[in-house]
Amino acid sequence: MTLGPLGAHVSVAGGTATAPARAKEIGATALQIFTKQANRWAERVCEDEECAAFRAALGDTDVRATSAHDSYLINLASPDSTLRTRSLEAFVRELQRAEALGLDYLVSHPGNYMDDRASGLARNIEAIVEALDRAPGKVMLLMETTAGSGTALGSTFEEVAAFVDGVPKALRGRMGVCVDTAHIFAAGYDLVNDYDGVWARFADVVGFDRLRMMHLNDSKVALASRRDRHELIGEGLLGEPPFRRIMTDPRLAPLPKVIETPKLDDATVTDRRMIDRLRGYAHD
Repeated sequence: MTLGPLGAHVSVAGGTATAPARAKEIGATALQIFTKQANRWAERVCEDEECAAFRAALGDTDVRATSAHDSYLINLASPDSTLRTRSLEAFVRELQRAEALGLDYLVSHPGNYMDDRASGLARNIEAIVEALDRAPGKVMLLMETTAGSGTALGSTFEEVAAFVDGVPKALRGRMGVCVDTAHIFAAGYDLVNDYDGVWARFADVVGFDRLRMMHLNDSKVALASRRDRHELIGEGLLGEPPFRRIMTDPRLAPLPKVIETPKLDDATVTDRRMIDRLRGYAHD
């Protein structure tokens, strides 16, 4: 069985071209980055020189899958026209930067509907369609499962599928799904006691053909808590068994996987330990 790319969300402190070396240092074959400061609205363009430097640095690694995560401020489902317009413009820039850098994926948190769930879902989908139209290219948009706190969309497999299904067929080839283990556990999908049932439900509602990437995170909080709190692999309320199964599941093992676990005092040491732990599960 082929083991897919495995890595972590790594820092771009000093510029995007510094990220591949950090990925190499932790033994990663996948990496995820932010292409701008995630908690600020200030936008930027990835100029040709930066993009060339990033790709050159990437060529000196074993990384085979690359992704960016969009800004935490973006809310394409917002009923507030000002915020939604600002979010849409920022989202278009996210797609453009990912394309310029030559990344495979842009991972996106669905928005918060604030008023009515169905209306928010429709607004979110409409914005995605416009953004994909305005930012053509090869980068694939992956809708990430959420923990479902507050009015967040995307905490059910049905809503995640709706994002993909809502995009016209001409653009649907650029759409996929990213499952976060901590998020689906917090949303009520019991990977600990009903691993097979969870994935059977996913297969029925979403389909494994749409699953392009996974975020592997343990959870500090309980099943169905609807809170997003990541823990080190095997040290939270999910524990080791689900991750052992994921790493040996022939449907999931070949997929790119990225950890977003706590960095503790030394990000390099901690991320390498988590990646080595996951690889160990695959070979136990």
